[in-house]
Amino acid sequence: MNLYYNKGVIKVLIGIVAVSIAGLSLWYTNALVETLTDREKKLINLFAKAYKVIGESDYSESQSFLFLEIIETNNSIPVILTDEKGEVRIWRNINIADGLSQKTKDQIVKEELVRMKQQYPPIEIQAPGIKQYIYYRNSDLVMQLKYYPLVQFLIIGLFGAITYLVFNYSRRAEQNKVWVGLAKETAHQLGTPLSSLMAWVEYFKADERLAGEEFVGEIEKDIYKLNVITNRFSNIGSVPQLKTENVVEVVRPLMDYLEKRISTKVKVSTTYEDEVMRANMNRSLFEWVIENLVKNAVDAMSGEGILTVEIGRRADAAVYIDVTDSGKGMTKNLQNRVFDAGYTTKKRGWGLGLTLSKRIMENYHKGKIYVKRSEVGVGTTFRVVLG
Repeated sequence: MNLYYNKGVIKVLIGIVAVSIAGLSLWYTNALVETLTDREKKLINLFAKAYKVIGESDYSESQSFLFLEIIETNNSIPVILTDEKGEVRIWRNINIADGLSQKTKDQIVKEELVRMKQQYPPIEIQAPGIKQYIYYRNSDLVMQLKYYPLVQFLIIGLFGAITYLVFNYSRRAEQNKVWVGLAKETAHQLGTPLSSLMAWVEYFKADERLAGEEFVGEIEKDIYKLNVITNRFSNIGSVPQLKTENVVEVVRPLMDYLEKRISTKVKVSTTYEDEVMRANMNRSLFEWVIENLVKNAVDAMSGEGILTVEIGRRADAAVYIDVTDSGKGMTKNLQNRVFDAGYTTKKRGWGLGLTLSKRIMENYHKGKIYVKRSEVGVGTTFRVVLG
């Protein structure tokens, strides 16, 4: 299994495992809480029986001592004994700090009595001439066990989130170093052959026999384009200089250049709402984004179809560029992965064009690039937004 390309499936599997572990832990803890709660109920019932027996006068002193021992063994379950009018007679295992006034202590006991009434019905004690009630609630141990898994999962979740963010940041930083290193090394390697090509063009231009030849001018345009590409790679990793440009004047000549270098079976159309639509951009890097989208569109149409580039302005004044092709379109799954590094449906290529485009738009231009719409068998529209 390719871990990178199947990371979505892996995340789902990890999520299922995590939920299963959480579910088992909750089930086990709840079972343990139910067992302890049942034991505490039995102990309280025994406590009530013992108290009732002590109140009966026909039991011997040794028997009474035995029942007192039973009562004394309850050192964890909060218990309050009241008369039939609801007045507190005795209480045990209620946390009351030393040094408090009797009035404050009585108030704390009354509040505990309210809690106990909400949790369990009282146990009635019938003795000769008297009627009493025992109120109780779960011990602190049971309460801690009940909420312990939630606290545990919260801590583990918080730790996991922090760990994920740290490793994700580290991975992104490492990827950025690779991108920058690769880009700058490419720019450096292009420098030598470019210098040689420029010298050859000057030689051709100086040759009278080649005067007026169209191919010399076209070669010169391609050398200029290579210089632009070299400059783009040099800008990766550096803070690019953004200038206010007329987007129409940037895209229109670029499309004229690209139209001559793609299949003649592709009909290219460039439309715009206005002659002047300005936005901040680094022209060299922005042209790279549009080139990548155009080349991907041509590949999607297998070199035959209709390619439309539309320039407009949104309601919030941001300028957008839509690149639409009449190609094979994309499924929802492909739309979600199309900007992932290394992902490509082509037999040749590294799958870096759209990834670089996304980085250029989001990291350098603070803009957006996304699939606006796509339908299998109909075509795809990518939208680029400049703030």
